[in-house]
Amino acid sequence: MFPGKMKDMGKLLKQAQRAQEQMQEEIAALRLDGTAGGGAVTATLDGKKNLVALVIAKEVLEDPDPQMVADLVIAAVAEAGRKIDDEVERKMGALTSMLGLPPGMGF
Repeated sequence: MFPGKMKDMGKLLKQAQRAQEQMQEEIAALRLDGTAGGGAVTATLDGKKNLVALVIAKEVLEDPDPQMVADLVIAAVAEAGRKIDDEVERKMGALTSMLGLPPGMGF
């Protein structure tokens, strides 16, 4: 093999590992909201899609229809999940571009 090329490959792998670790930290720190019912329900997910906050408007609870409330919560959580997916995809695309990898060859 070519010693210079192996050294370059080792540097590239270390750089990729550092970038991946930083990306994982950024993703874990994400907090994105999803809403439903015109803002009647807001769900906040972290980057690992854990539900970290749920706000239900007082009006929804005044004369509650349990199925409607459940549907609004599900819709808000799903929207927040889509936003997390989109943001993770955007971040990973930026990382693979920075490393000079072709699309689809990310982590």
